[in-house]
Amino acid sequence: MEHGERPWGTYTVLEENKNYKIKRIEVNPGQRLSLQMHHHRSEHWIVVSGSARVTCGDREFIVNVNESTFIPIGAQHRLENRGVIPLTIIEVQSGEYLGEDDIVRFKDDYQRCENNGETLP
Repeated sequence: MEHGERPWGTYTVLEENKNYKIKRIEVNPGQRLSLQMHHHRSEHWIVVSGSARVTCGDREFIVNVNESTFIPIGAQHRLENRGVIPLTIIEVQSGEYLGEDDIVRFKDDYQRCENNGETLP
């Protein structure tokens, strides 16, 4: 099972197939992922613990436990934990290509977008 540490928290790949990948993502309190988009995949986020502040396109909204949201291919999006407990989501990715290098970062708290919006690993 693939597991990764990131500045904002951790992720674990629960299942992976040719056309979909399922991850458990935990975002530490006060942290957020980069504002990003994907060329080849959509994502469905289900909150299982905590509360998520989600940016999708020009909308910002809250997703609570037992709620979900859909991120279409090509949409700029961000996941944020403004709470005091860890945020845990289940992410279901689907698309023709699910590699970690299909991330275009626009804004990042951890200086991971030095390429001005180009695809980063």
